[in-house]
Amino acid sequence: KTTKMKLAIAALLAGSAAAFAPAQVGKASTALNAFEGELGAQPPLGLFDPLGMLTDADQERFDRLRYVEVKHGRICQLAFLGQIVTRNG
Repeated sequence: KTTKMKLAIAALLAGSAAAFAPAQVGKASTALNAFEGELGAQPPLGLFDPLGMLTDADQERFDRLRYVEVKHGRICQLAFLGQIVTRNG
């Protein structure tokens, strides 16, 4: 019984020690190299495009999507402000 207990304690200690080991850091690659210099591209991911809307896109499409994103953000801010004003009436 004591052998099993020592083995269990040793396994727990080894598992907890592995949690503090340094993680392997790899360089993330992206297919959006054309837009790496744009505002909002941050390391380590670069330009964040999870839906792939900018694959095979030119600068004109990028600018259009950026404009639409800013416009929708401003509309959401106004909607939130309207909600606050309405609730505080």
